[in-house]
Amino acid sequence: MNKRILLLLLALGSASLLSAQTTLPLYTGTIPNSRPSRVQETSVTLANGGVRISRVVQPTLTVFRAPQDKATGTAVVICPGGGYARLSIDHEGYDVARRLNEMGVTAFVLKYRLPNDSSQTDKTTAPLHDAQQALRLVRQRAADYGVNPARVGIMGFSAGGHLAATAGTHLTPVAANAPAQPGVRPDFLVLIYPVVSLTDSLMHPGSRNNLLGSAPAPAQIRRYSADQQVTAQTPPAFLVHAQDDKTVPVQNSLRFYEACLRRGVPAEMHLYPRGGHGFGLRNQTTKDDWPLHLQHWLEANGWLSR
Repeated sequence: MNKRILLLLLALGSASLLSAQTTLPLYTGTIPNSRPSRVQETSVTLANGGVRISRVVQPTLTVFRAPQDKATGTAVVICPGGGYARLSIDHEGYDVARRLNEMGVTAFVLKYRLPNDSSQTDKTTAPLHDAQQALRLVRQRAADYGVNPARVGIMGFSAGGHLAATAGTHLTPVAANAPAQPGVRPDFLVLIYPVVSLTDSLMHPGSRNNLLGSAPAPAQIRRYSADQQVTAQTPPAFLVHAQDDKTVPVQNSLRFYEACLRRGVPAEMHLYPRGGHGFGLRNQTTKDDWPLHLQHWLEANGWLSR
């Protein structure tokens, strides 16, 4: 009897270790595009339990490994939103990672640096530095987490969607000393109510001002308007948006979809008449479940095959 109890405890302990989250530093040694400063990370817990992180100096990846009996080898880097001012790390990060785990996807929640002139040498490229490094690191550590390095996507919400779309349309490493391999091109994009265009008519003002400043040059606006950067090499995309989004107009997703259509990039888009902005995993105005559509899309493209 004692032996059986011991074996049960060992099994439970092993399961606990497998499900535990690990947080990895995004860089070893000097963080590129950084400068010494007094900037310190802050974290605020809201009355509803939500967590908002700002002034990120040390970017990290938190790993949510898919259960062994479900794991497909597919991985997704998740970029929470927050207007490039903060990160909604829970409902657009950790909660999403757990839902992806149910699909057999190993998720990596990216705590990326937010644009800051005090702690970065070029604030416009710091988030992209981190997104590209996250993709590179997941591929470097693929064997450790049971991941297929050819099945690594990136997902983003709101401004995190802008970062994910930028990573999917800027396929050259921004770090001057970046290694050639593994590559920084994501294998697919998942964009949820994303900021896409930084043009005057469609921009989210906070996201553009935080990333590019109050008076960006036209060339900068074009460079960071992801719909204007789509090419035939842009990865397949899945988009979700609500028509009544007053924060990030739905035309952001429409423009990206149309750009994919013009360039022959496979794309699937789900639009809701209502839902507003920032609804995370669940649009409360409908019984429809967009993560289930995402699962079907991943299955249809072979990313959930074991």
